[in-house]
Amino acid sequence: MRPFPSCSTYHRPLTGWHCVALLLVALGLPGSGLAAAKTLLVFGDSLSAGYGLRPEAAWPMLLQQRLRERGSDYNVVNRSLSGETSAGGRSRLAPLLSREKPALVILALGANDGLRGLPLAQLRDNLANMIDHARHSGARVLLVGMRLPPNYGPYADEFAQVFVELARTRKIPLLPFLLEPVATRPELFQADQLHPTAAAQPLLLEHLWGTLAPLVK
Repeated sequence: MRPFPSCSTYHRPLTGWHCVALLLVALGLPGSGLAAAKTLLVFGDSLSAGYGLRPEAAWPMLLQQRLRERGSDYNVVNRSLSGETSAGGRSRLAPLLSREKPALVILALGANDGLRGLPLAQLRDNLANMIDHARHSGARVLLVGMRLPPNYGPYADEFAQVFVELARTRKIPLLPFLLEPVATRPELFQADQLHPTAAAQPLLLEHLWGTLAPLVK
C-alpha cells in the first residue's frame, strides 16, 4: 500500500486544513468528494436491457442520468439480459451480488416465464430466492411486476398475483406493472409489439420513479 503523502513533500507549505483535506482524499472519507458511490443493480430481462435500442436510450441509463442530476451517490449497474427467465436470473444473481455489492436491487424478471406459460410455482420460488439472497447480502429490493394479455386466461391473473403476494410476504416495495404507461399505446412499441421504443423509455422511468424515489434519498 502506498504511504499517505506528507505535507512536507509538496513544493509549497500547506496549512493544517490542506493536510486534513489530503487525508480525507486518501482515505475516501465523507467530505473528500471521492467517497465510493453506492451501487443500484438493475436485474431484469429485455425490457430492462434495452432490446432494440441504443444502450443510452434504455430506461436504466435514463435513471442514471436522473440520479446524477439530483446529486445522488448511486451508480446504476445494469445486468439485465434479453430472454432471461427467473430460473436464469436465479443462477446468475449470487456471483453478481458478491462482485457488485449493491445497496439496492431492482428485480424485474418474470415476463419470459409468463409468455412461455412456465409453472407459476417455479416463478414464485425463483423470485423469492433472489429476493432473499439480495436482502441477505445487505441490499434492499424493489420488485417490478408484469402482466400478461387477457388471452392467457386465468393464468394471467394468477401470474400477476405472484408479484403482489411476494411483495406482501417479503415486505418489499412493488411496482405492479412496468409497462403500465405504454401498454395500450401500440405506437410506443417496436415492430414485434413486445418491446417498447426509445420514445417509451422516459415514460417507463417516470412510472418507476414514483416507487423508487423514496429508496434512493
